[in-house]
Amino acid sequence: MADSPGARTPRSDDHGSGGADGELRRALAVALVPQIDELTRRVVADIHAHSGTYASGAPVSRDDLWEICRDNLLRALEDFGGLPPSGGDFEYAARETGRRRAEQNVPLDTVLQAYRRGGRVMWQMMAEHLRATRAGRAGGTGQGRDPVGVVAGDRDTELDMAGAVWETIDRYSLVMAESYRLTQLEMQGRQDTRRVALFEALLDGRGDDPAVAAAASAALGVPVHDRYVIVVAAQDPAAPPNPAPVLDDHGIWSFWRPRSGRYAGIVRLAAGESGVLLDLLRHRTGATAGVSPEFDRLAQAGRALRLAEQALRTLPAGSGEAAAFDDRLAEVLLVGRPEIAERIVTTQLGAVLDTAAERDALLSTLRVWLDSGCSAARAAELLYCHRNTVLNRIGRIAELTGRSAESGEARLGWALALRALPLRGADGEPAPTEGYVG
Repeated sequence: MADSPGARTPRSDDHGSGGADGELRRALAVALVPQIDELTRRVVADIHAHSGTYASGAPVSRDDLWEICRDNLLRALEDFGGLPPSGGDFEYAARETGRRRAEQNVPLDTVLQAYRRGGRVMWQMMAEHLRATRAGRAGGTGQGRDPVGVVAGDRDTELDMAGAVWETIDRYSLVMAESYRLTQLEMQGRQDTRRVALFEALLDGRGDDPAVAAAASAALGVPVHDRYVIVVAAQDPAAPPNPAPVLDDHGIWSFWRPRSGRYAGIVRLAAGESGVLLDLLRHRTGATAGVSPEFDRLAQAGRALRLAEQALRTLPAGSGEAAAFDDRLAEVLLVGRPEIAERIVTTQLGAVLDTAAERDALLSTLRVWLDSGCSAARAAELLYCHRNTVLNRIGRIAELTGRSAESGEARLGWALALRALPLRGADGEPAPTEGYVG
């Protein structure tokens, strides 16, 4: 009970004064209360002998163990014997034990074992007193004067007393354990609040302060220097609200928080995991997400957040696509200047867009041809058509736009226009993306 039992308010049916059991319980409590310091000494010694955690003196010092053990034992004896409480609420000691040991991070099983050790020693002292009383009666001394002697001769009664002691231990163990778990939940809540606050500080750019970066590192449980990316995911109703479980299943650490109608997360990467991350975001979460370039210091999280948000703004809303910032540089530039993006489309491909009958075939051929290094043969293989068909369509685009297909400037203009095209709607208005949702 040193972490021995505290207690609860006694019930009248527990400690009735009319029965032999109640009389014996009271007599045993009255006999042991004056010996509380000796009882405490024996319990502390027994716990130290059977628990390396307590014997080490850290985190529970001997003085701490003695104090809380004595308080538990005294309240347990008073409750067991139906005596008036000397310290108020019987359950206080058990609750205080649970609270203190949870804060000290002593395992609950270790505390429960200490309760059992304390109950064992308390019953040993009671049994010793019963044997001494019985011996005194057999020798003809004290009979009729010691209340214990009136009822102590019945072995069945003694067994009932032992059972009552263990019922007390079990009952108070439950009180202690409940307090322990509640304290753990409160501590976890405080830790979560601190973790969130420090993560927000990183995203706000305050990680340049070494103290903030160090505190965030400790709270998140990751190094100040490592390989990280920031991911910003749209809160799509069709996708899971938090990608963390999917990443965790694949051994990738991350921490996420709702932020401005989206989820922002920091992801710790091992070598070669960038591609794995994008694949998981695309195919396992369904989230539309932008991913920052890698950075190696937590202090850089604020800048990385801005880049991840820019990558997200290039993606159509609800597309379930994930894009790395470095893979969307042209789109980032275009979506940031919608009026320029619109002008590029108009000047580079406007005439093609006006040919409703040919438009889809010409645009798809142009896209594949550019992606194939402007090779008509490779493009034809991918489009399942003849090489001459590809050449004819590219020639038609050159005719409509007034540009030479051999010109590097023309090819650059067409490539930019194709990237800008998804960013505008059918009527030339900005298309719904995660950045432009009008």
